[in-house]
Amino acid sequence: MAETMCRSADGVLQTFLASSCEATSHHRMVQQSIKCGFGLDGVCCRLCANGPCRLSKARPYGVCGADADTIAGRNFLRAAAAGAGCYLHVAENTARRLRELAERGGPFRGPAALDRLCSLLGVPAGDPCARAKQAAACILEDLNRPYEENMALLERLSYPPRYEAWKSLGLLPGGAKNEVFNAVVKTSTNLSSDPADMLMQCLRLGIATGLYGLRLTNLINDVIMGEGEIRFEPVGMRTIDPDCVNIMVTGHQVSMFGYLSDLLRKPEIASLAQQAGAKGFQLVGCTCVGQDFQVRSNQHCGVFCGHAGNNYTSEAVLLTGCVDLVLSEFNCTIPGLEPICDRLDIPMICLDDVAKKKSAACLPYSEADKEQIAVKSLAAALAAYQKRTAAGARTNPMAGHGCKEAVTGVTEITLLQLLGGSYEPLIKALASGAVKGVAAVVGCSNLRAQGHDVLTVEMTRELIKKDILVLAAGCTCGGLENCGLMSREAAQEAGTGLRALCNSLGIPPVLNFGPCLAIGRIETVAAELAGALGVDLPKLPVVVSAPQWLEEQALADGCFALALGFHLHLGLPPFVTGSPLIVDTLTSKLPALTGGRLIIEAESRPAADRIEAVILEKRKELGLH
Repeated sequence: MAETMCRSADGVLQTFLASSCEATSHHRMVQQSIKCGFGLDGVCCRLCANGPCRLSKARPYGVCGADADTIAGRNFLRAAAAGAGCYLHVAENTARRLRELAERGGPFRGPAALDRLCSLLGVPAGDPCARAKQAAACILEDLNRPYEENMALLERLSYPPRYEAWKSLGLLPGGAKNEVFNAVVKTSTNLSSDPADMLMQCLRLGIATGLYGLRLTNLINDVIMGEGEIRFEPVGMRTIDPDCVNIMVTGHQVSMFGYLSDLLRKPEIASLAQQAGAKGFQLVGCTCVGQDFQVRSNQHCGVFCGHAGNNYTSEAVLLTGCVDLVLSEFNCTIPGLEPICDRLDIPMICLDDVAKKKSAACLPYSEADKEQIAVKSLAAALAAYQKRTAAGARTNPMAGHGCKEAVTGVTEITLLQLLGGSYEPLIKALASGAVKGVAAVVGCSNLRAQGHDVLTVEMTRELIKKDILVLAAGCTCGGLENCGLMSREAAQEAGTGLRALCNSLGIPPVLNFGPCLAIGRIETVAAELAGALGVDLPKLPVVVSAPQWLEEQALADGCFALALGFHLHLGLPPFVTGSPLIVDTLTSKLPALTGGRLIIEAESRPAADRIEAVILEKRKELGLH
């Protein structure tokens, strides 16, 4: 009998979806299992009316004369530019939030984070609001510089040996938003046909993405929303209380929810829920914004119930029948949520017009309108709760889903605190071989690489058996935590050396840095570790893996990893395999430039073996046996 839905590493989720009569992405994946070979190879071009042109050995040129290298290069650069644009949009909005908050006199939940941000940017001491406003202005000015001007803050944000390497290679990006604009122009009909030049621009976009879209966004969020602390919290749909008014938050822009979180803690607001027969209001975390809340769960106690799951868990979150409002503001909010919301009469509100859903109200967020937006959101959620409970929906069918604990609140600051204020314990473990190296397992969740979170979870299990410490960020965390690999009990699955380190520190072998934005935090940890060892980043026994990358943003992240000089593992190749030049560059020639290299492996055990082989080679080069 033909399969009706794809596999999931999360067995409880798979059983629940299999029993549902609702069509979800897990079912549609099977229906869409046959893929276009030209699209997979990146050699389909539909830029002009002579196309679409589809290249093959028998037809090696498009009508205009473009070959496979040019077409694949254009497609790849356009995708990387779109991904960079998404992250830069988030960075720009977050910097605007900081500026608006400063203009209104605060408050800032993370005063120490404000000091660190201002120190990093060279903003002098003084009044906190004036400093925050100046920091925001510096970031916004840099993002909007002309293409031909290097970003002024770049050297301050970069690990010094990497900055010098990028400078010598001509990889220092100009104004980030204009890099995106230039890439769109460059890849239009009958313009650039040089794939090597396009790949260099992909690396520049990756650098701008990583340092501004990732690292700076985290720092600003720490100022606005407060900093995390390491805690152990329940995860999965078990965290949803059906007797509460439940607002599911999804997206990437956590600063848009700060006011709402504060408002929900006020007794007079809680009483509104109680008057409707509910215990209170809860924010249900989904996708990366849920992970961002989870990092700061200490800051939102009593309001944030926990992280339910990643992008391809979100349909099931709605199908529990416990959600009263979907509040979204960016991507990973999949269109498949809309028909479920329509059928279950769950209202949707979008806070950013770039994520506008067909059946949703759009209330673009601003500091000036935040109170009005919050009032409308709460009114919609209360009305939906009353309808839901009047119909008898007061149970959570997924109360057994997820894990009773997952480590949360891991950042570059809290990890260092956990290690006693220095990286010495980790360096000693690396030197002795108790820990062979580090794998950053990051990025998205997709349904094509063996199924929902399957490659991610199975490969990670193989890595920790090999005494490789795993740092995770992005939708990967949703699968890893719900499958128990971020609990302290998971140390029993690790090799003897890693298990001993975990038991001595009281941590799991897979550390949860939270949202995809936190890839920037992992880069900071890597830079600090490299600094402590006195080496450049490519020398570290560290490999980056995005086993189930999904979106264009992931390609921008991948370009950042390659520019940093890391070996990058992907479970599925990017859509460039029809170009011999691009494949050769990414897998063979790039190491001589940045030190980075692309590795493709779709099977969990071979992928872990290849990651281990790279780590062992790096250890040998460092003289660690």
